[in-house]
Parts: sequence; C-alpha cells; structure tokens
Amino acid sequence: MRRLITLKRLTLVCLLFTPVIAGAQSPFKGLENLFTTPLNYTVRHTNTPPIIDGDINDKAWDAAEWTTEFQDIEGDLKPHPSLQTQVKMLWDDSCLYIAARLQEPNVWAYVKHHDEIVFHDNDFEVFVNTQNSTHQYFEFEVNAINTVFDLFLNKPYRDWGDPMISWNAAGLRTAVKVQGTLNDPSDTDKGWTVEMAIPFKSLYMGNYMRLPEEGALWRINFSRVEWDTKAVNGKYVKETDATGYPKPEHNWVWSPQGVINMHFPERWGYLQFTRKDTGKITFSLPYAELQKRYLWLVYYREKSWERKHLKFIVKLKQLGLKSTVMVDNHPNTLTLEATDHQFMALITDKTDGITWTINSEGLVQQLFNPKHE
Repeated sequence: MRRLITLKRLTLVCLLFTPVIAGAQSPFKGLENLFTTPLNYTVRHTNTPPIIDGDINDKAWDAAEWTTEFQDIEGDLKPHPSLQTQVKMLWDDSCLYIAARLQEPNVWAYVKHHDEIVFHDNDFEVFVNTQNSTHQYFEFEVNAINTVFDLFLNKPYRDWGDPMISWNAAGLRTAVKVQGTLNDPSDTDKGWTVEMAIPFKSLYMGNYMRLPEEGALWRINFSRVEWDTKAVNGKYVKETDATGYPKPEHNWVWSPQGVINMHFPERWGYLQFTRKDTGKITFSLPYAELQKRYLWLVYYREKSWERKHLKFIVKLKQLGLKSTVMVDNHPNTLTLEATDHQFMALITDKTDGITWTINSEGLVQQLFNPKHE
C-alpha cells in the first residue's frame, strides 16, 4: 500500500538494477542483494490455540520458537536496528497464529479507524503468499491501539498490481498489549506485544482454500515501521528534515528484502508447516527454489532494460545468460520467449523434465505436461 502513498518507493526500485552486461563473470553480478537466501521458520501445529488478548505469556506459546531479531530491510547494507523485534507462530485446523514483541521506549499510536493508513504510525505488518507465486497475496498492519489495515493484492505494485483495500479478512482477530503508558512522552515504556489469529479461509479467494499439508511451504515476512519522534506539548511528533517533511521511517524486517520495498514477495521468508510435535525440524531449501533464481534473474534484467528502452530483450544472450545453467550440480535448460512488449522465461531440469516459468508480470508457475501431472 505504501507505494501508493510515497512514489519514491517505485523510483527506488528502478535505481536498484545495474545495466545488462553480457559476459559478466557471474550472471548475478550487481544484483547480489536480491539473491541472498531468505530466512525460514517451521510452524508447529497445536491442539490448544492461544487466547488472542495481546498477552504473549499464554502457555500455548511455549511450544513455539522466537524468530531471529528483525534486521534492516536492506540487510547488511544498513546498521542493525536499535530496538528488538521478534515473532513466533503456531497453527491449528482453522488459523495461523502470530505473536510479536516490539521493544519500544515511546509507545504511541494515533490512527484510529479501520483501513486508514496505519503505517503513518509505528506499526507491525504481516505479508503472506500461500501459493509462493508472488501473486494473490495479503497484507495486515496493526498499530499500538490495535487499529487494523488489511488488504489483498492481485500482484505487486511494480507489476501494476491493484490493491483491494475494501477486502477484509473474515474472522481475523487481533489484540495488542502495551508494556508501559500509551501516548505519554513523560515516561519510558518497555514496548508492546501483538497477537493475531488469521483464518486459513480468509487467505484464499473463492473456494480454493485447503489446510496446509505436512511440509507445505508458504512465503511470509514481517515488517516493523518505526518513525523518529520528539515530544511536543505532551504529544509525539515526527522529526522533520531541513525541508520540513518527516524524516524517512525505519523499516525493520524478519527476512531482509535487499531493497526498500516489502512488495517483492520472492524475497519473503519461507514458512514450513508441520504437525510433528517433537524434535527439531530441519529445513531444506527446495530444489525448485534454486531453479527460480534464474527466472528472477531474467525478470530483473528484462525489467531494467524495458525501463530504459521501452521494450524487452528478445534473446537470452543479450541478457548475458546461457541456455544451459547448472542448478545444484544439475543441468537445466533456460529459455526466453519474448516480444518487444512481453516475455516468458522457462527453466527445465534436463533429468526430470519439470519446467518452471515466470512472465513479464512476475507470476511464477509450474508448467505442467501430461507425464508430470
């Protein structure tokens, strides 16, 4: 949503990509920040869901592990956040449960109405893509007085996605608890905690909904927006720069995006579901995710070229890429089908013949053929 409010977000995306350089030593050269491996979290099934009241000391949460601390949205390109943020999750046969704790010496919130622009306050945000396709995903935002902003996006803003703000997550429950005094600059607070119960039925459009199977893999990320403020007449006011505009907000996330934009769903972390209640679950990045790296490389390079020349490249060689690439020591065929105005890239494992595709709107899908159905 923020891209509709601050156009600088879109221009930042354009500045990220270096020109196409044929014959570069590494095909990922210049885009390394967009190809770090996203973090992962294994979420355990529970028969005793937590009470959604903002108090994360509920015994049900003992079964869940905390994530690592949030980092700057650009990862190692920026200093580590000055305040700690962590998340933990559980699931049952109806909902995904999320708990978050946010260290904060100055807890404040002034946005009061549902679907107002909550990130104008400090806030906590959740982004979910159940199909790992980068299309049809959901965003939830909440501030310290539990004002919620929820929306559905058919595709990312960069691909001219149209946010459905009128969409509301049916059955969504959220609660916030402040460890301190809200909107009182005269004291020092400890922070605030958030609990969410997101029904699985609200994370699918139409009648597609199904419960996660053992090992199911979603994409998810969490963001914390933090503004620099000062106390003025007993109220928190955003600090301004020399021009009188508020200083840019801090964007702290669980899994670094590598770009100042949360709407790169391919950069979100991996959420793996399990019903196993004992033992450590080892996460292994699926082979298909390694294949998709080459699809995203084509996408980023094509988009960079199109912004400058108003057309796409039609030959793979012009992107500095070869038709045979090695993925985890397995030979794959990389193919580009393109015109001046659209493209599709395909990667096929030469052994099993399975093909993954990406189109010029960033939609990632498996290409099914009869022998693999």
